[in-house]
Amino acid sequence: MVDAHNMRFIVIGAGMAGILSAIRLRQAGYHDVTVIEKADRLGGTWRENTYPGIACDVPAHMYTYSFEPNPDWSHRFAPGEEIQAYFENVAHKYGVMECIRFGDGVVGCEFVDHRWQVQMESGASDVADVVIAATGVLHHPNVPDFPGIETFQGASFHSARWDHDVAMEGKRAGVIGTGSTAVQIVSDLVHSAGKVSMFQRTAQWVMKQENPEYADSEIRSFHEHPEMLIEMRESMSDSFLSTFATAVIDADSAGMKDIEAQCRENLDTVRDAELRARLTPDYRAACKRLVLAPDFYEAIQRPNAELVTAGIERIEPAGVRTKDGRLHELDVLVLATGFHPDRFIRPARVIGRNGLELDDYWAERPLAYLSISIPEFPNFFMLNGPNGPVGNFSLIDIAELQFAYILQLVDEIASGRCRELSPTQSATDAFEMERVEAAKNTIWTTGCRSWYLDDRGIPASWPFTFDRFHAEMAAPKLEAFELVR
Repeated sequence: MVDAHNMRFIVIGAGMAGILSAIRLRQAGYHDVTVIEKADRLGGTWRENTYPGIACDVPAHMYTYSFEPNPDWSHRFAPGEEIQAYFENVAHKYGVMECIRFGDGVVGCEFVDHRWQVQMESGASDVADVVIAATGVLHHPNVPDFPGIETFQGASFHSARWDHDVAMEGKRAGVIGTGSTAVQIVSDLVHSAGKVSMFQRTAQWVMKQENPEYADSEIRSFHEHPEMLIEMRESMSDSFLSTFATAVIDADSAGMKDIEAQCRENLDTVRDAELRARLTPDYRAACKRLVLAPDFYEAIQRPNAELVTAGIERIEPAGVRTKDGRLHELDVLVLATGFHPDRFIRPARVIGRNGLELDDYWAERPLAYLSISIPEFPNFFMLNGPNGPVGNFSLIDIAELQFAYILQLVDEIASGRCRELSPTQSATDAFEMERVEAAKNTIWTTGCRSWYLDDRGIPASWPFTFDRFHAEMAAPKLEAFELVR
């Protein structure tokens, strides 16, 4: 029997979900908690992504922990450095810093004699009764192998590895990609770079979202009346859930038609008909992750901006050669080419019961019951794991609900009702079959290629309503789990 007072927890990752895990575990009375972080700072995606123009595409007052509102956000959509500072302040306030082991990534976890043996890059090892993988989704950069990229004589880097020693003023900058990151970078760089060339493989739908600054008087009111922050968060959340989050799971909904109309209205602000045609996608809005931006179309129409739609043939010492034979001479090349969304805890080697390796269990594709736990991997839980609502709701809301669910499972172990807990294969298969069928009705299956889609063309995301998610997370169905004493 596990002594609840001596239960040991290892949390992998000190980003948003890892910080939340440490706080909630300690609040629940579990104090033997270690957070293992590969980097030398916390923050996850907000530590790693520091490119010019970075901001969250969820309103700032929605992108906060429910228990720690922030009256000091400067804009409706907060810039990255403010979000990073927010997580650092929360970690200090709640004593999380003392739990974190920095600079030593996890390379392996093996379930032996009812406990997890955890191996680190340094060669150190640790042991835990419960492992919580808070490793995030978009943190393994996708770096395409363009022919000749190693010959480029200028500065070249991925958007998540921005080199701030490279001055951009007056330079000829090339940005490969057209997703949210590329749009934010281009919208910023046109104000400083001499020329910005955006290399587009696929046009994106862009919805205009203004990003007003909060006035000093508003911020003072937030400080003086903290209930205003709670009301604002709830109002924003209700509005988001009743519009976008509901629309995307029903491709034929009135909400989707409204989103498409707004995107087309925004596109119509592009004055040049030829440029507008090249910026027009051949798929429905929100099939790919919808890009929200206040001024991208204004930016791409500036005299020093160019949209390049010819395919890339190769990279040369002086720049990018496109398939029409043209050489685009560049001083800086930015790869805004996204991430590998199917990595999760990998490349760490995870070995469950009876020597089952996670790579083998996930040989076809990542799979987890309710995106949280995996058959034959007892006492191992994920936040924002496979097939979760990564494209639907605020990730903080998701993580908070998921962790409340995990805590209830942990209490089953702590109470002595079991020593090992993992979902049954039958429950996992049944839920996956239901999820796959529901996913076929979403906007994500209407005819585009996106990182949401798995190898079958099925969206690797949550295809149900937020109410369904909230209900699933309210209390575990213990009949779906194998409890081993």
